[in-house]
Amino acid sequence: MSRNASLLGAALLVSALTLLGTGCNKLKSRDDLNKGVAAYKNAKYSDAVSFFQEAISLDPENPNARVYLATAYMMQWIPGADSPENIQFATKAKDEFGKVLTQDANNSVALASLASLAFNEADPLPLDQKMAKLDEAASWYTKLVTADPKNRDGYYSLGAIAQKKFYPALMTARVNASMKPDEPGPLKDKKAKAELSAKYMPVIDDGIKNLQKALDIDKESDDAMAYMNLLIRERADLADDKDSYKKQVDEADSWLQKALDTKKIKQERAEKKGGGGIVQE
Repeated sequence: MSRNASLLGAALLVSALTLLGTGCNKLKSRDDLNKGVAAYKNAKYSDAVSFFQEAISLDPENPNARVYLATAYMMQWIPGADSPENIQFATKAKDEFGKVLTQDANNSVALASLASLAFNEADPLPLDQKMAKLDEAASWYTKLVTADPKNRDGYYSLGAIAQKKFYPALMTARVNASMKPDEPGPLKDKKAKAELSAKYMPVIDDGIKNLQKALDIDKESDDAMAYMNLLIRERADLADDKDSYKKQVDEADSWLQKALDTKKIKQERAEKKGGGGIVQE
């Protein structure tokens, strides 16, 4: 056998061993992924994290392992808690979901999770920081519905964010105008009303449009109906006169009733399906 033939045979052997090793690593990665999923389902999130990390180290291209790892971190995060450990859970979840998006920019799980993290981080923050977090959440939800135009929750959440952005400004304006919480509108201070209309009417209109898109996808989304009620009711305070105010409040009442009726129908359907209710023996 010539020297060249010997070298070629050695090279082929090394290549075959490398492929074999890669195949074994992928099999072991899938095994660790399955173990991680089992731990995750049993709420053993710390164990799940270890298995998912090992699965990624064995097969860095495994797309599911990193999504599960990020989700396991997120499940350990408690909204509002400010302990260093809790903050780390959120940070690690964001980092891992970010890595998922570098591989798949339209990954709906990563986009929805990053949006949810930002949305839930907003609540305990001071107003200016809260608004910034809501803007961040809205940006993620916008990317989500762009990637997945049939994502009802994305549209619903955009509507909810619109209400949460407008409500504090409206309440401040009502207090400054010496209006009681249950006092009918519209807003008494015409200058404040004009300023609020200029700044927030586009936000409100977009919110209502997004809630309608959620209802186009799921006509029984009682959550979307409830926020439709809130946005229209609060928008009424920006009306030009009492007649326009009353017309919008009546529309809001209609949405509220739809939400209550739909929730009742869904509850009755669930009870019927599950055999709920009182059974006479």
